[in-house]
Amino acid sequence: MKNPLRYQISEYDCGPTSLLNALSFLFEREEIPPELIRNIMLYSLDCYGKGGVPGKNGTSRMAMMFLSCFMNGAGSAGLLPIESRYLSGKDVFLGENSFLVDGVRRKGVAVVRLALDGEHYVLFTKCDREKVFLFDPYYLPQGLEEEGVECRTDYPGEYNRIVSFSCFNREGNEPYALGEAEEREAVLIFDRRKKLTAESTIEYFI
Repeated sequence: MKNPLRYQISEYDCGPTSLLNALSFLFEREEIPPELIRNIMLYSLDCYGKGGVPGKNGTSRMAMMFLSCFMNGAGSAGLLPIESRYLSGKDVFLGENSFLVDGVRRKGVAVVRLALDGEHYVLFTKCDREKVFLFDPYYLPQGLEEEGVECRTDYPGEYNRIVSFSCFNREGNEPYALGEAEEREAVLIFDRRKKLTAESTIEYFI
């Protein structure tokens, strides 16, 4: 059984929420081991805010890198048929030869750091030639008025935004911009059983 994707419950937990949404999207609820949930919550929200308050600056790149490695380890140990790849810098973009586009088209998902009134994590679940279908865990009851962004509420288990490639590739702080190339970050996550490869199917090339 699959669960609907969830919204963050504070101003800061977009990172762990997007990682947990990745698990919910890829795997059946009964398959997900509690150890994986525990470690996502244990190692995220590791940045300190003003006055040294823990968690009030969200989740660091180092934590995301560690959790990507942990998921690979969980896959190797047989806890879950999961596979992950950490991307950073100029490897994170949308377009031809994009690891993000390639990964999502192979039936994976991507937890991506981008701009939304500060640094923010969302989950890419699908894409076509020009747009990404993503789930943004930051609940906005009035939607988001931004060119190239369509807000949706009718696919709670898959996505709530449809965003054009051009929005992501910007280097500023506009909504959903990936920002400066050197500072970009994403985590690709796959269910190994469903990952498309050249050997297993021709669907990937269509």
